[in-house]
Amino acid sequence: MERDRRPELDKVRTGITGFDEITFGGLPAGRPTLVCGAAGCGKTLFATTFLVNGAMLHGEPGVFVSFEERAEDIAANVASLGYDIDGLVAEGRLAVDHVRVERSEIEETGAYDLEGLFIRIGFAVDSIGAKRVVLDTIETLFAAFTDETVLRAELRRLFGWIKDRGLTAIITGERGGGQLTRQGLEEYVSDCVVLLDNRVEDQITTRRLRVVKYRGSAHGTNEYPFLIDAEGISVLPVTSADLDYGVTEGVISSGVPGLDAMLAPGGFHRGSGILISGEAGTGKTMIASSMIAAACARGERCMAFVFEESGHQIARNARSIGLDLQAHVDSGLLRFEAARPSLYGLETHLARMHRDIDLFAPSLVVIDPLSALRGPASELQATLLRMVDLLKSRGITAVFTSLRTEGGFDAQDEFGVSSLMDAWVKLLNVEANGERTRTLYVIKARGMSHSHQVREFRMSSAGIQLVEAYIGPAGVLTGTARLVREAEERAEALRLRQEAERRRREIARRRDAIERQIAELRAGLEAAEEEESVLLGETEAREGRLEAERRERAARRGAAS
Repeated sequence: MERDRRPELDKVRTGITGFDEITFGGLPAGRPTLVCGAAGCGKTLFATTFLVNGAMLHGEPGVFVSFEERAEDIAANVASLGYDIDGLVAEGRLAVDHVRVERSEIEETGAYDLEGLFIRIGFAVDSIGAKRVVLDTIETLFAAFTDETVLRAELRRLFGWIKDRGLTAIITGERGGGQLTRQGLEEYVSDCVVLLDNRVEDQITTRRLRVVKYRGSAHGTNEYPFLIDAEGISVLPVTSADLDYGVTEGVISSGVPGLDAMLAPGGFHRGSGILISGEAGTGKTMIASSMIAAACARGERCMAFVFEESGHQIARNARSIGLDLQAHVDSGLLRFEAARPSLYGLETHLARMHRDIDLFAPSLVVIDPLSALRGPASELQATLLRMVDLLKSRGITAVFTSLRTEGGFDAQDEFGVSSLMDAWVKLLNVEANGERTRTLYVIKARGMSHSHQVREFRMSSAGIQLVEAYIGPAGVLTGTARLVREAEERAEALRLRQEAERRRREIARRRDAIERQIAELRAGLEAAEEEESVLLGETEAREGRLEAERRERAARRGAAS
């Protein structure tokens, strides 16, 4: 409880995406911050963004004091980012002042101090009620100081004057040899020091940012990649991903009914990571396209990061299997982000994905193919881990395609992406009888029962259909071999049915013949019985007449006597 009552340092939000998160609120309010780095790392843009966001987002006017570039040059440089410096100046929310410092002239007039500069900056601050100040760059201002004691004293005066006025300031400085700045003094008197780096590795440039120190406040201590593009400057704290994200409930269809039927719930878990691996030409992108089409049909937003084909090419190819991805692009549900793997470093690719996902807020993300990314194995592993964590932490269903049949970046690498995936669908080309057929099977699907059978699938204008693969004594048969075997089985079944029918007809004929014989015997028996009955009747009639005649004769003899 005692810790909760500790006072917190007042901070000013910069409005720079990601930077306020890693500094837990922004820059120290009413204090100077040193932003240093080599040429081309983005110091001036960082400082300009700080001022523009303050004026536009937080209602804090600002003053930009440049010792190198003229006001019109600064306005032109940031116009491509959508910053209207001239408009903000006209509205009284921003003031830009170019202070020309010539060392030769200073040497001619002798020693000097910063009193005149303080008066000039103070006037600009008072004229618009500024809360923020940028001084760009400090090396130019102190170029004439050869006495380190005087330089240190003037630096302290400058930083003290900024604090006395309660101004939140950014002071840019050039990187020195072995030190953060050329003089090596600014970093010691600054309350916050931000180091920008423009690093080139394997001919690929990656910009990184690090908060070297921050008096009175905790802060992220890692190096963070940052982007400078048409969207401005954005810092992505992707190096601090945790494993405390929740689980998104629900099941989504893959867009392929046969594949859904192989999974017990009828699809994949929402928010899971799905790997589709296989050789070239097995249909990885088309299966991913089917998942995109199914998600868009449900009204969900989808984003595809593609590294080998353009979005238009994928949409054209998808039409061959009856999918109209362009319609979803036009409706705003689908967005393609295409870039060559060599365009950025791994960190920059990840930072770009982070920024685009936050802006577009998709529910399904496709990365096609993951195996196109190149770099050291350790860096690839770290990048992939962050990529998976980024998507899972937002509950986004992620579909990764990989050219490696075993789900790894390289056949020689022990590290494979499959261990990070929740589901793995493997595609294979089976060659037999002079032809190649496509098959798939589900290697794993965490949290659900699934089929272990190898299934052949066909791609046509009607979509992707799965067919049963023939499994016999010779192994799995697909394609024409399966068709031939199935035709043979149908012919054999027909022969057996015909043989059975012939036997049934033979039995029927024999039954009819026997029944006819029985009928004839029964008729003969009935005739014999009838004849016997007639003979018996005649015998009885004769015996009756004989008996009558005997009685009649007996009667006559009795009368005669």
